[in-house]
Amino acid sequence: MDFDIKDIMRSILERESKAILDIPVTDDYEKAVGLIVEHVKGRGGKLVASGMGKAGQIAMNIATTFASTGIPAVSLHPSEAQHGDLGILQPDDVMLLISNSGKTREIVELVELTRGLYPQIPFIVITGNAESPLAALADVTLFTGGAPEVCPLGLTPTTSTTMMTVIGDILVVSTMKATGFTRNEYAKRHHGGYLGVQARK
Repeated sequence: MDFDIKDIMRSILERESKAILDIPVTDDYEKAVGLIVEHVKGRGGKLVASGMGKAGQIAMNIATTFASTGIPAVSLHPSEAQHGDLGILQPDDVMLLISNSGKTREIVELVELTRGLYPQIPFIVITGNAESPLAALADVTLFTGGAPEVCPLGLTPTTSTTMMTVIGDILVVSTMKATGFTRNEYAKRHHGGYLGVQARK
C-alpha cells in the first residue's frame, strides 16, 4: 500500500471530532425534546423515525434506542410508507426525519403524505442543509453543521452519519433526563444479555 493507514486514521479522528464539536448548540434541541415528551408521554403517541439509505439506518437505530429508554418508537421506511405503511401513524405521534441533503425526494414526500393524513403531526428534522426544502417544512430543524464527508470522494456518508448518530444520542439522553427514566424502568425493557444483568443489579 502506498499510504499509511495510521495517518488516515489520525486524520479521520481529527476531522470527525472537530465536526462533532462544531454541531450548533441551539434552543431547537429543547424544542425537539419538548415535542417528544409532550406527544409520547403527554398524549400517548409515539416517535416515528424515517430516513432513506444510510440515514434510514441511523433512523432505525435512534428509534430502537428511544424504545429501550421509555419512548415508544418505530422506524418507517419512506418508500414503504407510500405503499400502505403510512397507516402506522396515529394522530398524536411525532416524526423524526433524517436527510443530510434535506432534499431526499421520498422524505419530502413523506411530509406531504403525513400532513394529508394527520396535519397536526409535528416534524423534527436532522439535516446537513439548514436551508433545504425539508428544513423549510420542519417544526424543528437540528442542523448537523454540514461538515464535509471524510470519504476521499467526498460522497460516501461518513461524517454526516456520525453527526446524525451524535444528535440522536443528544435527543435520547436529554429525553431520559426530561422524563426521569430510571435504571429500574430500563431493566423492565431490557431483560436479556449483559445490559439486562447490569440493569437489574
